[in-house]
Amino acid sequence: LYLQDGQNLFDDYAPFGNWAVDKKLAILAEQLHHEVIIVAIDHAKDQRISEFTPSHDTVLGIGDGKKYARFLADTLKPYIDRKFRTKPDRAHTGIGGSSMGGLISLYSAWIYPEVYSKLMVLSPSLWVDPDLISKTSFITDKTPFKLYLYAGLQEGESLITLTNRLEKAILEKAKTGWKASLKKSLEPLGKHNENDWGREFPKALKWLYYEK
Repeated sequence: LYLQDGQNLFDDYAPFGNWAVDKKLAILAEQLHHEVIIVAIDHAKDQRISEFTPSHDTVLGIGDGKKYARFLADTLKPYIDRKFRTKPDRAHTGIGGSSMGGLISLYSAWIYPEVYSKLMVLSPSLWVDPDLISKTSFITDKTPFKLYLYAGLQEGESLITLTNRLEKAILEKAKTGWKASLKKSLEPLGKHNENDWGREFPKALKWLYYEK
């Protein structure tokens, strides 16, 4: 599972909080859910926004998202598969992140459907590129995929509206034969922060990798 914003996943001293992924994985391991390898990818600091912005016209202009997605699929993943005991096929490969990290994860999966089958998309910054919601039409791959989609109800009306639009677009696409399994989680008290995403992480991981 390739996760964005690696600086915020393990570090107790991260300035905006962290997901405590190591602690969550230890608890999951006690439940015999211990087989997933987490690849935490540090963001590029002052280049983070550009790196996570899709490479076409968006609210923030044209970003380097395509270059970043290509790096993940063509450079990082092959390296990880060589160095670690992975199951490299798409059926066992996931990608995820929150906020802008959720946006670039979604974008990466859209343009590399042959690489990823599991998507953990938490509070995605779809406001940057609302048109991405309707760009599912170019996907012709009929192999199944799973999407765990999360939003906190305290994150603002716009984020909730766009999240619901994404859900609707995927369900409509599924009617045409695109095999999509989607789980949407709305947290009434959820806010746009690392701690809330960390709380959601184990639920998302279990659904993506251990629930049929």
